[in-house]
Amino acid sequence: MPKMYPYYLANEAVFANEDLDVTDKFTGEIAYKVAMADEAAIDQAITQAVAAEKAMAAMPAWQRQEILEHCVRRFQERAEELAQALCVEAGKPIKDSRGEVTRLIETFKIAAEEAVRFGGEYMPLDRSPRTTGYTSITKRVPVGACSFISPFNFPLNLAAHKVAPALAAGCPFVLKPASLTPIGALIIGETLAECNLPKGAFSILPCRRDGARLFTEDERLKLLSFTGSPQVGWELKAKAGKKKVVLELGGNAACLVDEDADLDDAVKRIVIGAFYQSGQSCIGVQRILIHEKIYATFRDKLVAVTRKLVMGDPREEKTFIGPLISEKEALRLEEWIASAINTGATLLCGGKREGALLAATLLENVAKDENICRLEAFGPVAVLTSFSDFKEALAEINDSSFGLQAGIFTRDIYKAQFAWDTLEVGGVIIGDIPSWRADQMPYGGVKDSGLGREGIRYAMEDMSEIRLLVIRTLPV
Repeated sequence: MPKMYPYYLANEAVFANEDLDVTDKFTGEIAYKVAMADEAAIDQAITQAVAAEKAMAAMPAWQRQEILEHCVRRFQERAEELAQALCVEAGKPIKDSRGEVTRLIETFKIAAEEAVRFGGEYMPLDRSPRTTGYTSITKRVPVGACSFISPFNFPLNLAAHKVAPALAAGCPFVLKPASLTPIGALIIGETLAECNLPKGAFSILPCRRDGARLFTEDERLKLLSFTGSPQVGWELKAKAGKKKVVLELGGNAACLVDEDADLDDAVKRIVIGAFYQSGQSCIGVQRILIHEKIYATFRDKLVAVTRKLVMGDPREEKTFIGPLISEKEALRLEEWIASAINTGATLLCGGKREGALLAATLLENVAKDENICRLEAFGPVAVLTSFSDFKEALAEINDSSFGLQAGIFTRDIYKAQFAWDTLEVGGVIIGDIPSWRADQMPYGGVKDSGLGREGIRYAMEDMSEIRLLVIRTLPV
């Protein structure tokens, strides 16, 4: 029988119903039954979160740290259980699933560290006769109840990047995990329910998109943090009212390989960047720009390695390419590949689909107005092009409505600096793929790729406000 999971309302497990079927993304069979929240439950969760604001803000930093450290210990104890659940609900290859559990643990560790060192600053004001005798101090205070909406592709770690900084900053929250992959977030909720948190400190509520209006529109919430598609993200921002909004959205990340790069190293890294977790990453390598002097050699090496990637059951240790989140997504990409080929592109490898499985695919000579170049693929497909001029290649990378991260393989420090100055992205990764991320670094995009930054300390800044104290010293 499928395992049953509750939702969490004001810190407590609620077995309200069995309305959400969560499928094994490889077999298509129902693996879990999950309780779904209705609008009344969401309203109650927000009410309880608002009521918990003062208690959460008053919680001493050491206590917040202890709660986060408890989560770290429990996630370590349940690491394989978390990985197996992720493998089933997301169809993520088991090696990638274990990697995401590691990231979950690291994210909570970083938050535990930041909880006890997050503060303000002392600022002398006596820069003129008028301000002589005045001193200022700032501190950061929690913004209040927060609303979080997390995606299906990293259901553990991207939920963690909202939950952990909220706990560290002292903000109660309501979280809507993706309906396709809610289990990881619910296990996080199960762990938080073991902690001595104020009632209402957290609610984790799977629900249908059409029933999630309050997560965005309720004026009692002080911040909305959304990770997902650009279309949905910008629509939610327009409806969010006065609250702060943080958006981590899509991309079609580019990776440039210059003539001085170590080709074998670049091939190894780009194969991972383009095809890890079946390409379902907003910073997955989608556009690969290769210097013309090394293009043929690099292309042949990349194709040879890509052809060896194993596609199949994500539970198998040897599997590198698992199923996409749905057959619908695999069909969409199959159509994009066919369209590119019909307009003159060359299929170098892959392109074959079996249900929700799509083989790792490389294309060249793709027209720039094709969807596979302009839009976010979000699957195991990448496009190769050659360049002769470094500056023109950077301009081509910028010729996109997206701007999350870019990877530059070069040994030239001046080119690296120029790329950092020139590229219209949230982050430039030198000597590696745009898919690389450390959980403490500021992460996010520009243009259609989002608004604001994640990364524990940076998220905590969004989840807090500066409160100023000015002290006047009386003349002697």
